[in-house]
Amino acid sequence: MFKRTLFTADHEAFRDTVRRFIDAEIAPHHEQWERDGMVPRDLWLKAGEAGMLCCTVPEAYGGAGADYLFDVVVFEEMARAGFTGPGFMIHCDLVATYIATFGTEQQKRHWLPRMVRGESIGSLGMTEPHAGSDLKAIRTRAVRDGDDYLISGQKVFISNGQLCDVIVLATKTDSTAGAKGVTLFLVDTSLPGFRRGRNLDKLGLKAQDTSELFFDEVRVPASAMLGEEGRGFELMMTKLAQERLAQAIRSATVAETVIEWTVEYTAQRKAFGKTISDFQNTQFKLAELKAEATVGRVFTDQCIANFMAGELDAVDAAIAKMHLSNLHCKVVDECLQLFGGWGYMWEYPIARAYADARIVKIAGGSIEVMKHIIGRHMFAQYKPAVDVAKSMAALRAA
Repeated sequence: MFKRTLFTADHEAFRDTVRRFIDAEIAPHHEQWERDGMVPRDLWLKAGEAGMLCCTVPEAYGGAGADYLFDVVVFEEMARAGFTGPGFMIHCDLVATYIATFGTEQQKRHWLPRMVRGESIGSLGMTEPHAGSDLKAIRTRAVRDGDDYLISGQKVFISNGQLCDVIVLATKTDSTAGAKGVTLFLVDTSLPGFRRGRNLDKLGLKAQDTSELFFDEVRVPASAMLGEEGRGFELMMTKLAQERLAQAIRSATVAETVIEWTVEYTAQRKAFGKTISDFQNTQFKLAELKAEATVGRVFTDQCIANFMAGELDAVDAAIAKMHLSNLHCKVVDECLQLFGGWGYMWEYPIARAYADARIVKIAGGSIEVMKHIIGRHMFAQYKPAVDVAKSMAALRAA
């Protein structure tokens, strides 16, 4: 059987810690959080105390200064447990990473220790009602006013939106400059003019708060700018590969876990005098899914290794995100079928996994965008040595 070799004994010891935390602090409450539409703030404080948040943040800013695999362990164990409420991935893998990479010393010292401790919750404000994958089309404006900027606009589908204390916010500082007019700001949500809208009622991810956010001339100091004016789109592009890798990691883990649930269920459930697992269709179906999940895992682990070596490019990240998202949805669909009617009942984890799965083909760049990235790269590399049309014409003339 395939054996993963990325993780050391230290990583596995941390994995045990994360599993115990999930069992004690999340599992008993997640069903209630699904009804509430969000997790409580004190969970973030407990996660911070347990060392589960922002593992890669340097010690100088309150973090452990650990390698990326410690964050991977948290993402995997949350996915394996099937608990989607806590938005740790957005907080750690995106917001803290943006601040640690592009922030000023003042920004790092102000926000990162609070994020490590779970006192400040991070969110990413990119998507707008009319601008999803096309980030150049955003309309949220930041207008210079002396030493400040006035921000006005709207965001939607924002994870951690009801709880967040800091937002990495994409704005337009020059509406005529396309991508070069995009600028990022770190917006403190305690500022006047910021307002949270609805906690959106979603198909899945029921315990994760996902919100509309409104900005009505929110005055932020120029020192809150993340990076340089007009370079926001460029900065976002540098982090997309990491975001897509994190989603592939989650999908690879969910696929493996759902297959395990289905093997256990079909080995016990009986029909027509034998277990569901005795039927050849069940064995063949699960064998196919197991093979696909194993191949997906191997590629994902290779992408993790490439990322840690600074070698993960946008195309490989898009391949991982596209393939694992499709596999994620395929596995939960075909495994639910083997549960029969019980698979449609919310009390069974497979039903929750099915509802939670569909977003993976949309979030972090839709499947169609991934195909565009991959296809564009393929044809950019293709330079035919022979003009086919001229060659065919010459053959016909001969």
